[in-house]
Amino acid sequence: MLPDYAELHCLTNFTFLRGASHPEELVERAHALGYAALAITDECSVCGAVRAHRAARARGLPLVLGSEIRLADGPKLVLLARSREGHGNLCELITRGRRAARKGAYRLARPDLGHGLPGCLALLVPGPGPLADQRDLAGHALWLAQCFAGRCWLAVELHRGPDDAARLDAVLALAAASGLPALAAGDVHMHVRSRRRMQDALTAIRLGTPLDRCGHALYPNGERHLRSREALARIYPRALIEESARVAARCAFSLDELRYEYPDELVPPGETPSGCLRRLTIDGLRRRYGARVPERVSELVEHELALIAELAYEPYFLTVYDLVAFARGRGILCQGRGSAANSAVCYALGITEVDPARSAMLFERFVSRSRNEPPDIDVDFEHERREEVIQYLYAKYGRDRAALTATVIAYRPRSALRDAGRALGFDADRMNRLTRNLAWWDGRAVLPERLREAGLDPAQPKVRLLAELTDTLIGFPRHLSQHVGGFVISRGPLSRLVPIENAAMPARTVIQWDKDDLDALGLLKIDVLALGMLSAIRRALDLVSRRRGRPFGMGDVPAEDPAVYDMLCRADSVGVFQVESRAQMSMLPRLRPRRFYDLVIEVAIIRPGPIQGGMVHPYLRRRQGLEPVTYPSAQVEAVLERTLGVPLFQEQVMQLAVTAAGFTPGEADELRRRMATWHKKGGMQQMEQRLIAGMLARGYTPEFAQAIYRQILGFGEYGFPESHAASFALLVYVSAWLKCHEPAAFLCALLDSQPMGFYAPAQLIRDAQRHGVEVLAPDVTASHWDCTLEPDRACARPAVRLGLRLVAGLGEDAALRIAAARSQAPLAGVEDLAARARLAPH
Repeated sequence: MLPDYAELHCLTNFTFLRGASHPEELVERAHALGYAALAITDECSVCGAVRAHRAARARGLPLVLGSEIRLADGPKLVLLARSREGHGNLCELITRGRRAARKGAYRLARPDLGHGLPGCLALLVPGPGPLADQRDLAGHALWLAQCFAGRCWLAVELHRGPDDAARLDAVLALAAASGLPALAAGDVHMHVRSRRRMQDALTAIRLGTPLDRCGHALYPNGERHLRSREALARIYPRALIEESARVAARCAFSLDELRYEYPDELVPPGETPSGCLRRLTIDGLRRRYGARVPERVSELVEHELALIAELAYEPYFLTVYDLVAFARGRGILCQGRGSAANSAVCYALGITEVDPARSAMLFERFVSRSRNEPPDIDVDFEHERREEVIQYLYAKYGRDRAALTATVIAYRPRSALRDAGRALGFDADRMNRLTRNLAWWDGRAVLPERLREAGLDPAQPKVRLLAELTDTLIGFPRHLSQHVGGFVISRGPLSRLVPIENAAMPARTVIQWDKDDLDALGLLKIDVLALGMLSAIRRALDLVSRRRGRPFGMGDVPAEDPAVYDMLCRADSVGVFQVESRAQMSMLPRLRPRRFYDLVIEVAIIRPGPIQGGMVHPYLRRRQGLEPVTYPSAQVEAVLERTLGVPLFQEQVMQLAVTAAGFTPGEADELRRRMATWHKKGGMQQMEQRLIAGMLARGYTPEFAQAIYRQILGFGEYGFPESHAASFALLVYVSAWLKCHEPAAFLCALLDSQPMGFYAPAQLIRDAQRHGVEVLAPDVTASHWDCTLEPDRACARPAVRLGLRLVAGLGEDAALRIAAARSQAPLAGVEDLAARARLAPH
């Protein structure tokens, strides 16, 4: 009978450019081989832990979490978390090492381990080559035996080398001398032997050296894969194999034990989170509606507050409210988008400006019992002032409790081709020519015709290897980057949940998990994003307020103004948010928006998802009455009625999966995740079979099922949620209203917020002049740094005085000195200007 075996030293491809298999592949292979457990031990990292955890939980494979560490003054260790305490201590150790080095590196030494990490086990991993040449190894073993008393082992790693027998004897002798027990381990870098070529290529990419010149940097064989238990039994003594399983059995920690704790300092003394949120919401409703809150809105608020209380999400809403209140207190315009646009509570709190009375989206897309995951609120801030908000977060919670979410930068076809070609020694110019010829419709594969266009023969062995390596490399993680604004905030030290490391940008830190990992574990994330149009709208509203002599904000913009829709139907949209591109200008006269929801459609329809999914023309034909609107069932009609039977939004795809294919809400959410990543990772085949089989079983035709699936693939990673479209549609409407009724203020604001949008300042000026706006040239006797409004003597409309910021070569400091000089006394001439404003000649 074969002994139980647990692999305790295994790297995934999240040990960047070393590991040659995805975490899911390793878990699936270990389960198929009948392993007792698998440890994921990426180097100074837990980046692949969540993906492995989800895969292991689905298959019932015990998973051990740990990390490989190379000490600067000591040996290589593998540290394994036995408990929640051990996981926290391991994460803090990784954080210490990563924060002590530049991005992507780490530095740890023996003193960093202190007296051993409580809750962790340790494996001492001898280096390659004869142990007799590793002079300090015995000393390291004795130190480790003291540091991790009763919690450390010697790892015996044999890979069918010519010295395996001698190496085994030497390690066992060292174990006897140091008192450390020995166990079998594999130093696994790939799930199957056939990944060896990929592992070699990754080594070449990491070293920046072609494969044929890597020499001894490459492993001599392909034994660093998950081997069968029969093969292991022929290599290792039975006792060493059995010891690996006993050690794994001592590690009981699971990521399921992580419990996120919201910050608690936001609730005033004497109040509960539920009571505080209700009070703020009711106060917000009074500000929004006065004494007469619409009955439908009151019902929505009560429904939402009840669901929020049931799921205990009040602290999350209070955290976002605090952030938005800070911004508004500083005069920073912000707008919640994404799922927050579905929420009447968010509208009452001022997080979003989308009035629930103007929309009909489901709150359950935002907060759901069935999904059992926290809500996700994105808040856009003025792009020039977002840093103030970020620093407020760091100051309020500290860098030990707040950090940016990571973004995993993965290989795409072009980058995979370039790196695989470089590893194989292909000419750089030829690779550049090949990558330039790739198109999105090629999909993930490197098509033979693209190779021929670059002068390569697809039948040549080296070219075939290039295509094979590229195909495998697509979707591999390359490195961690910082998310554009996703923050994780915790009540206690964040580094005990997940390691924190330095970002490339100074004064920024990131955690080692991305947004999908956070979703899987239910950890809070707030997106603090930047949007240039918010800067422009805030400037325009400030100008309107000063001209009218009273505050005028986004909430004061009249709703459903026919003149605004008339302007948009003419495609008169230069400078208007989201609808100023040529493609949008072409769509506006065809779609002819007449109400707010039409703008929601307009924002979403000119996207790669609907275009690639073939949804645009059917929708337009149905809207124009050229094609009948039909539905295969009443259930489908309930989902697609508002978009005339054509799925345009991500939420509709999820609803179709539930109503037409029998998906559970959890399966529909998994479909959403797969849709977002299939271009990079693939993995839609199982969903295709499940989706089509479910629709056929419920009486839908094969043609309908295939059409829906093609539309899902068209969405790909570009699927646009309806909730995002609603938030953007509001900014479309507000910016269009300003262009229509306050064109001078709108021009000033656009010019002062550059660079942004599709148009250069000269084009914006010409467009405003066509609309009757008088534009006055920059003038050192009248202009400020920003553009300003001046009374127009010829008409009631103000004129625009261009600011000194539009003068090439003139900086803001110089402009401020000019304004200060003329405020003291009129300027007498050029010489007087140069002297008093301290302007240096060019």
